[in-house]
Amino acid sequence: MTSRLTTPPLGLYVHLPWCVRKCPYCDFNSHTAPEQLPVEDYLAALRADLDAELERAAGRTIETVFIGGGTPSLFPPAAISRVIEWLQPHLAPGAEITLEANPGTLEQGRFAAFRSAGVNRLSIGVQSFDIHRLEVLGRIHGPDEARRAIEAAHAAGFETFNVDLMFALPGQAQDAALADIDEAVRLGAPHISHYQLTIEPNTVFYARPPALPDPDTAWAMQEACTGHLREQGLLRYEISAWGRPGHACRHNLNYWQFGDYLAIGAGAHGKLTAPDADTIHRYRKVKVPALYMPRADQGSANAEEWTIPTAERPLEFLMNCLRLEQGFTPALFEARTGLTFADLEPMMAAATRDGLLTRRDGAIMPTTAGHNHLDTLLQRFLPETE
Repeated sequence: MTSRLTTPPLGLYVHLPWCVRKCPYCDFNSHTAPEQLPVEDYLAALRADLDAELERAAGRTIETVFIGGGTPSLFPPAAISRVIEWLQPHLAPGAEITLEANPGTLEQGRFAAFRSAGVNRLSIGVQSFDIHRLEVLGRIHGPDEARRAIEAAHAAGFETFNVDLMFALPGQAQDAALADIDEAVRLGAPHISHYQLTIEPNTVFYARPPALPDPDTAWAMQEACTGHLREQGLLRYEISAWGRPGHACRHNLNYWQFGDYLAIGAGAHGKLTAPDADTIHRYRKVKVPALYMPRADQGSANAEEWTIPTAERPLEFLMNCLRLEQGFTPALFEARTGLTFADLEPMMAAATRDGLLTRRDGAIMPTTAGHNHLDTLLQRFLPETE
């Protein structure tokens, strides 16, 4: 049978791995910055890595770019400008280019220069406007710096940007979580990523867990915050992503719709679809910056590569698309997995009968219960094993 795989939109993720200080809850590939960032050496490695990725992409146009970390805004605007200049011949008109930034005084002072460099969207890691919660989280900014950073984003001409907020923090009451939302809205944030603090392995909090709100309290807090975000006029389009109309993150939507993305930088992950070969390929770069840089210079920055087994494609697709409020269509499933949707119909029908999925206007989407119990829903689509 001919594969139904088609070529999806293509993004690019760029990883800049250094932070002033690693937060105790963070399990990302981030490293405490040395006194002098190796900007030139890292840029040279990124350029070599990008050249290899563009060859792999075989002329495809890049629709979105996300520069993450770490704290990418620690890099000087001139460095970010050089990366964007390399990309210009390969970018689609109106490409979304996001830069992650923290509210520190140094970073916010660079916002206008980042805008001039070609960045057209920021993602600002506020987390909370409560000084005590910020201290517990190990953040190096205070509430006033967070407010000034959002004001600086407006002043720099960013028409869209994101503010990260966390809830169910150590010692946090529900009123305080709601107050964080109110403050972000008051300051004009057009997009809010709102997610619960979770304790991840290989973090300081995992080794020395803080006292978090109990599960019932955290659940009540989530329900209250969800209602409050809606009351403030934000639309949820993904489990933890809220935005005003026209402000959804296109790069993340491509992830959640099982699109493709190139990857450059220490520890970055990529995904590429090859319809002619009927394969979907994932890969990961070397994580440690000191090892990544010489490997990238030599054209061998990948630490791991693998092809997604055909039997696992449905689960991988659903792990992403079922996070979305609008869900997915059978046509998208077939285009992105190369498989026949009819094979999933019995499991879809059972999940619908159990109140976990619903169908509307030709799309399949999780119900509120399905979103709240997404792991349980996804278990129904695990591939059969011997």
